Amino acid sequence: MSVRQRGGQAGKKAERPSSPEAMTDESQVLQQIKSGVKSEWDYKLALFIITSIAFLTRFWGINHPNEVVFDEVHFGKFASYYLQRTYFFDVHPPFGKLLFALMGWFVGYDGHFHFDNIGDSYITNNVPYVAFRAMPALLGALTIPTVFLIMWESGYTLPACIIASGLVLFDNAHIGQTRLILLDATLVFAMSVSVLAYVRFYKLRHSPFSRKWWKWLLLTGVALSCVISTKYVGVFTFLTIGSAVALDLWGLLDINRKNGALSLPEFGKHFGARVFGLIVVPFFFYLFWFQVHFAILYRSGPGDDFMSPEFQETLSDNIMTASSVGIDYYDSITMRHKDTKTYLHSHPDKYPLRYEDGRVSSQGQQVTGYPFNDTNNHWQILPAQPFPEDNLLGHRVKSGDIVKLRHLVTDTYLLSHDVASPYYPTNQEFTTVALEQADGDRFNDTLFELRVEGAKGKADFKSMSGQFKLIHFPTKVAMWTHTTPLPDWAYKQAEINGNKNVQQSSNIWYVDDIPSISADSERMKKEPRKIKHVPFLKKYIELQRAIFFHNNALTSSHPYASQPIQWPFLLRGVSFWTQNDTRQQIYFLGNPVGWWIASSVLAVFAGIVGADQLSQRRGVNSLDERTRSRFYNSTGFFFLAWAAHYLPFYLMGRQLFLHHYLPAHLASALVTGALVEFVFNLDPVALETNIDNENANGKVVTGKKASAEKGATGSQKRVVPAKERAAGNGMLALWGATGVVLAVVIWGWWFFLPLTYGKPGLSAEEVVRRKWMGYDLHFAK
Repeated sequence: MSVRQRGGQAGKKAERPSSPEAMTDESQVLQQIKSGVKSEWDYKLALFIITSIAFLTRFWGINHPNEVVFDEVHFGKFASYYLQRTYFFDVHPPFGKLLFALMGWFVGYDGHFHFDNIGDSYITNNVPYVAFRAMPALLGALTIPTVFLIMWESGYTLPACIIASGLVLFDNAHIGQTRLILLDATLVFAMSVSVLAYVRFYKLRHSPFSRKWWKWLLLTGVALSCVISTKYVGVFTFLTIGSAVALDLWGLLDINRKNGALSLPEFGKHFGARVFGLIVVPFFFYLFWFQVHFAILYRSGPGDDFMSPEFQETLSDNIMTASSVGIDYYDSITMRHKDTKTYLHSHPDKYPLRYEDGRVSSQGQQVTGYPFNDTNNHWQILPAQPFPEDNLLGHRVKSGDIVKLRHLVTDTYLLSHDVASPYYPTNQEFTTVALEQADGDRFNDTLFELRVEGAKGKADFKSMSGQFKLIHFPTKVAMWTHTTPLPDWAYKQAEINGNKNVQQSSNIWYVDDIPSISADSERMKKEPRKIKHVPFLKKYIELQRAIFFHNNALTSSHPYASQPIQWPFLLRGVSFWTQNDTRQQIYFLGNPVGWWIASSVLAVFAGIVGADQLSQRRGVNSLDERTRSRFYNSTGFFFLAWAAHYLPFYLMGRQLFLHHYLPAHLASALVTGALVEFVFNLDPVALETNIDNENANGKVVTGKKASAEKGATGSQKRVVPAKERAAGNGMLALWGATGVVLAVVIWGWWFFLPLTYGKPGLSAEEVVRRKWMGYDLHFAK
């Protein structure tokens, strides 16, 4: 029994003594508790000092600059929207943004400022920006002691704990990201807590289903839910913990496991408990934050356009649903693309005979997308077969109707046919033809089906709210456009073509206006609209689809985007903020010295693993069994965390930035601390064997002798802390290595500090001295 058992399982509570011998045993246990407390004072002192420095480095000068910086334009804006209950759309889950809104609510902020531009003054606009920045700064500061505790709970020596936490403590990227209104501090803190909670849970594996076992299992699940509820890259933390859990379960399934085989029902209980704690619980917490998101944002806002008309009807004051009007045949309408907001447009100019790639066009009238309101955007909607003259008007257009579209200015009819479009050889050209052809041999080519999104049966076709796909009836292609402009022959307007992928969400259009309708028409009279209720899961699924679609669409170039191969070597940073008058700038960049050390250690770890595997193949045991177990299971777990948070980015096609590497960098710091201890020949003991046995005479015995005496006399287990294991081993070299690493890391942090804190301003010569890897810093001249 001990107050804090590092590297072993928690003991059970002592029973009430019933004999003098039992009293003696209890006094020995109490003595162990006292010695355990004394033996850990240095860890506690180091933890206190490191935590204090973490708060100092994260909060110092947090009020500078007093202007909007980089992505504060997004996450500060989202906090304001929450406080004003205004619906918005973002590609990240809501948890991290809700924390900012909570902080704003605490200080009485009403959300009046919308963070529109980088450089906007917080002072002039009376924004409590320090309170907003204090939230990530708090989480960033707490990340440091969490890293220390991960190492401590894993049974590492004090120097190893200091190295791992010091690499994060004095890292400019972690500091820079946690001093601004950004999400990464929440992400990294939740990731580190997930690892810590899982380490604590794993240490209790010999006491399954105990209260503490359940506590740390559920805390791991809650922490995991916070990671993925902040950013979807949190799934990499699930991958890390999930891989470790899978290996643990595989070991439990082994019939030859040294603690005795589990029956299949017992294994099922272990499996079910982990599924519940690490999948079910996180998922329901994840759903909970979306429920909070929907409950708060009940007013119409800038996020409406990303959602379906049915979703928008759940929001109050929604302009689209409030101004929708039923459309009749023979109405003149203007149609806009939902994503690009371009109007369906036509003009008398013809397609060129040949395109630049040599393909031939139909030389028909151009049909294009035009961004501005114009009479060439007016189309008359007609039935496929005309109504009788005495019953011509008053027929409502319905979803699923087959219609024709007449371009009013040129008196031609919209048509698509099996001719390749200008930019997409696989897509069909859209053009128009005269009435004689439209009623003659090209009649079928002028027919289109209206498919209103989310419509049930023959629902009315309405302006604004009636989002639809226009499907060419004979060939089943959908009218589509994109953002790449056509050449000069089309006046740089957008291409309109027929997309064979009818299910694609970017095929959606809506009617923006009905120019032919009179202001006093009965259709213009509005009735009070009731807010519609849509089930939570339906809203959640729609939002998820929109998030993933727009996340994958973030493929455009950015001047400060970078590639994963550049991150471990810190080849690029990101310019966050500049001020010309004072020559001050915030340049998001890690501590190059610390990053290069950590990246080098990762390579050393991979080299040691390779050498060990090769030597085993040749019958040479370069490591003893306990050291190898510790090296692979503990340091290997940290390496797995690094790989799981880094390598998947190579599969992504979206924009990537240096901050995506921060969780992986934290994992690399853990690997560094563990490997430095390993290299300096401290004989580590694996978690499962980090226990000596105390015989009946009070003498501590280990190894085979301990096992024998345990069977003969019934000994009690005692955790051997790292400090005691280090007794007799030379700690001087390990402390020396720790001092050297910390010294160079602190120097690197101090050297790049003006770029992290945005002050003081640097001269051109000082800026040039900091362009180590050709960093694109400002004011270098």
